[in-house]
Amino acid sequence: DEQTERQLLAGRLNMLFRDRRAYAYTRQLMEAEARMSREAWVRATDASDLVHGEVISLHTTVLGQISEIRELQATDRRRQTMISELLRIDHRRSTESRTALQGQITALQGQVTALQAQVTTLLG
Repeated sequence: DEQTERQLLAGRLNMLFRDRRAYAYTRQLMEAEARMSREAWVRATDASDLVHGEVISLHTTVLGQISEIRELQATDRRRQTMISELLRIDHRRSTESRTALQGQITALQGQVTALQAQVTTLLG
């Protein structure tokens, strides 16, 4: 019986040594997995921070471009108003010039008619 008990104890001791190695291996695996998880989390956080920075940068750029577009639109409206005013003034001056020229043509035609009458009288 004592020998059987020793054999049982020896078997248990061997099993404990095998289990100890298995537990050590399991612990190493768990530590490696935990380390890789931490590293992955750090990389993901860094990537997220980088993307967030890019988004903020793009947002700032877009806001600047929107502001610039609004300024350009305001400038365009002012220029369109100025062009319309200049076209209106040009049209008015053109009409005035045409009216003045028509008056001068009418006066010259009257003078030509008078001169023709004088020539006819002198020749005739």
